Amino acid sequence: MSVAMSSAAAAPAQADSILVVRGLHKHFGGIKAANGVDLEVRRHEIAGLIGPNGSGKSTLFSLVSGTVPPDSGEIRFDGREIAGMSAHRIARLGLARTFQIPALFENMSVRENLLAAAAEGHWAGARERAEETLALLSLEHVADNRASDLSGGQQKLLEFGRAVMRQASLILLDEVTAGVHPNIRRIILDAIVRLRDKGVSFLIIEHDMEMVRNVCDRIIVMDSGRVVTSGAFEDIVRDSQVMQTYLGRPQ
Repeated sequence: MSVAMSSAAAAPAQADSILVVRGLHKHFGGIKAANGVDLEVRRHEIAGLIGPNGSGKSTLFSLVSGTVPPDSGEIRFDGREIAGMSAHRIARLGLARTFQIPALFENMSVRENLLAAAAEGHWAGARERAEETLALLSLEHVADNRASDLSGGQQKLLEFGRAVMRQASLILLDEVTAGVHPNIRRIILDAIVRLRDKGVSFLIIEHDMEMVRNVCDRIIVMDSGRVVTSGAFEDIVRDSQVMQTYLGRPQ
């Protein structure tokens, strides 16, 4: 069974939302990075977030994860208002994110990096979870290597693994497959689907349309700091507004 079929089979027909964003605004000088963002991520859903460069996707991640405070608007995670809350507190509630450039402890081993992520949140059973995460991401053979000695793709895997170690119920992935070897890409996609089957929800920034088509249950399109549309992949690619704003050509 392909990843696409496995993902679709596991998607619930109806589900409540683990993340709700309403009227979110953030300005940097004259730049409206978030200009009234409205979106939802449902429980056990893999939602893809696409849009042209500068559309506000990474800023949205920073606002939701607490690394940047919003100017105004509502962010509800698992029924709780988190807008303006510190990143540390939000992480402890069960929301994790990755970055385009992995933020690792370079002089620590792969296993130590995973354990450090657990030490920041949920330590109980951390050593067993670290071994499970190493296996999930096929990192067992480099478990004792320093993070700085890993390839770029392996560092992406480790960044993802650190998010998994936080036992998050919602993980925000920022271009986690960008520039990686096809084998590592496959490991990441399989891990996303397996984790969703265990109850984890995902919001994924991604430019790889094949990856989006294969793994995402629903696509959310941003442009100019706001959501312009959302829906199934097949509907999104037929949308003339998406063709013009995201792909840069009229339909």
